[in-house]
Amino acid sequence: MTPKRFSNPFHGVVDMITEMNRISDTMSSIEGGQAGERERGFADAWSPPTDILAKGSDLVIRCEVPGVYEEDVAISLNHGILTISGERQRDGEDVVYYSSERFMGTFRREISLPDGVEEEDITASYGEGLLEVVVRGAANQRGPKRIAVTRRKRG
Repeated sequence: MTPKRFSNPFHGVVDMITEMNRISDTMSSIEGGQAGERERGFADAWSPPTDILAKGSDLVIRCEVPGVYEEDVAISLNHGILTISGERQRDGEDVVYYSSERFMGTFRREISLPDGVEEEDITASYGEGLLEVVVRGAANQRGPKRIAVTRRKRG
């Protein structure tokens, strides 16, 4: 008896959705008089795939940003929010893209850190398209405190 072969019911769906989004973006650009490339701002910046994990007592954040030069990456800490931002540059003006599936332009990722994290607790390294940010001692911090919700009295 020949084993049954199952087909993936979602095969091609991701590609179709990506293509529909690309067509929609293109049509919006044409309708808005912005044919061609448009600049991305922080509101529509792409977000790199990111892993957040504990390694001993340290919190480790790994972002995939291949094709981005380390001088085009910025990391900042403000009010407990770690912001990783930067830009992936397109090739020069004389290049014609026949297909472009990678996000280009600015990217931004914001991660809430536990209370008490200071700038000196954070180190970052970059190599082979992987940015790694280590926050020393942040993995064992107490999580957020749950606040009880009570019924409001009418009146």
